[in-house]
Amino acid sequence: MITPKKIYLPLLLIILVFSNGFAQITGKVNTEKVKYKANTVVYIEKATGSFKVPSKNPTMDQRNLVFVPHVMPVIAGTTVDFLNSDDVLHNVFCPDKCCKFDLGSYGKGVKKSQKFDKVGTQSVILCNVHPEMEAYIVVLQNPYFDVTDKDGNFKIENVPAGKYVLKVWNEKLKAKDQLITVSASGKLSVNFDLTK
Repeated sequence: MITPKKIYLPLLLIILVFSNGFAQITGKVNTEKVKYKANTVVYIEKATGSFKVPSKNPTMDQRNLVFVPHVMPVIAGTTVDFLNSDDVLHNVFCPDKCCKFDLGSYGKGVKKSQKFDKVGTQSVILCNVHPEMEAYIVVLQNPYFDVTDKDGNFKIENVPAGKYVLKVWNEKLKAKDQLITVSASGKLSVNFDLTK
């Protein structure tokens, strides 16, 4: 026999899961230059609290003479692993003053690491063996960010209620910041127009 307690307890758990006080921000970046719809970082500029770096380092691979992913947003203090999956030597370096480094040349299967800890920096990642290779690491204050897909769509999950500045970073284009108000357990849709 199913007692009321057995019915209400799972129902209560479901309610708690879906009313956890966090919201979802979705939207799209629009631009006439279709190739720039992808790889745009949409992020909350500043949020209250302290944020831990991931327990497992994110990896930027070197595969078929391309950095994968092309753009990687990280929380400040994150160490990124740079893996070489190609049969040729690669070199990973950054010429930017904010986080200048050179990991040297290394072969297939080797992984070298670099820490990124200065909030607000966008570091270009290059290979001096293959000058056509280029990628970006974008260092952010909090984990409320996403990278757009090929159609420009993004989704930022688990955002606490509050007022924020929502921004975008794109390697060539820009968009106006947007002031947003996020309500607990709600959904918010925000679109951006990228221009020169």
